[in-house]
Amino acid sequence: MSDVNIKITDREGVTHDVVAPTDMSMNLMEIIRSYELAEEGTIGVCGGMAMCASCQVYVINDPGLEPMGDEEDAMLGEAFHVKDNSRLGCQLHIADVMEGLEVEIAPYP
Repeated sequence: MSDVNIKITDREGVTHDVVAPTDMSMNLMEIIRSYELAEEGTIGVCGGMAMCASCQVYVINDPGLEPMGDEEDAMLGEAFHVKDNSRLGCQLHIADVMEGLEVEIAPYP
């Protein structure tokens, strides 16, 4: 079993140090939900299909994330509160390269 350490700042501005498993096929949205870092019903509304942007995060420290795919790019093109460092948590699959990742959860529309 392998874990990575991630810092997640919630929508209230509180930073949480979380441990995320790399061997369970989870994504960042699921980690945020499992740690209950966003109010129920305000994250992962579409179930992680890159169709709602409720799991949008701002990447503060990128240790080497995979490049953004076309679906993610298209969804962010229609989303609110988008910044240059925006990503969808549902599209960020937990992997060893995420050690030291720091994100802030974007406001919920």
